[in-house]
Amino acid sequence: MVSILRTLSTITSSILPRASISKFMASSTNVNIGGSQRLLALAQHLRQYKPPPFPEDIVEQSIEEIGNKVVSLVGFPESATPIAQNPEKFRPTKAAVLICLFEGDDGDLRVILTKRSSRLSTHSGEVALPGGKAEEGDKDDGDTAKREAKEEIGLDPELVNVVTVLEPFLSKHLLRVVPVIGILHDKKAFKPVLNPAEVEAVFDAPLEMFLKDENRSQEEREWMGEKYLIHHFDYNVEHKRYLIWGLTAGILIRAASVVYQQPPAFMEQNPKFKVPQVVSNDTVMR
Repeated sequence: MVSILRTLSTITSSILPRASISKFMASSTNVNIGGSQRLLALAQHLRQYKPPPFPEDIVEQSIEEIGNKVVSLVGFPESATPIAQNPEKFRPTKAAVLICLFEGDDGDLRVILTKRSSRLSTHSGEVALPGGKAEEGDKDDGDTAKREAKEEIGLDPELVNVVTVLEPFLSKHLLRVVPVIGILHDKKAFKPVLNPAEVEAVFDAPLEMFLKDENRSQEEREWMGEKYLIHHFDYNVEHKRYLIWGLTAGILIRAASVVYQQPPAFMEQNPKFKVPQVVSNDTVMR
């Protein structure tokens, strides 16, 4: 799994009302009107969420302003390239993943996850959210996420109600990943059809798990002079063990924090995103 870079270290605005989330999570009503009352309430509240601005906007503006000067993009170690000669190198490839939430039999919120095929050349056998790179025909990030989910696990896009997106995550390989939160009101209508070239298994896990310090481990890494943590969650279901970590774990921690309106019970310690800095005489400023 590639080392990931979360775009903002602290989010202090545009959050769902704590009392409203607590009320919806505590409700025991389960009347199906196109989905349970709790899911309808969740969808209504999540539509109010507005992700913070992504620093990529600042990056692209800086690229336009500085022309052919040499810059270093913090996040891409040892890079110092004349932008005018290769401008696309500094524009992330767009991708989206689907955080598909549904109500479990016990009334808890659960999220659909996949195990990638062991035959894939990258991240083989790892746990991931359905999703992938944007294609020309996609209207938006929600379209990308739902299309990829259909291709990978046979999830009918008509079953998923997209309610919001989170701020993007950025990998060191210039992959800009937008988490798309969607609600699956009728879980029984979802009949998984796996694409064996991409997916070995599909399963679900409780979203709240990603706020707890149970069955979690971490490893410290250092990048660009700053230390950060990568989180690992062990999850056992139907006598199978799944390890959820890296980019997927980071996205799910963020999603759970937004939905439940509370920080995780552990320190996240994400790397910081910094905008490009102009340099002169081919000397990189860090």
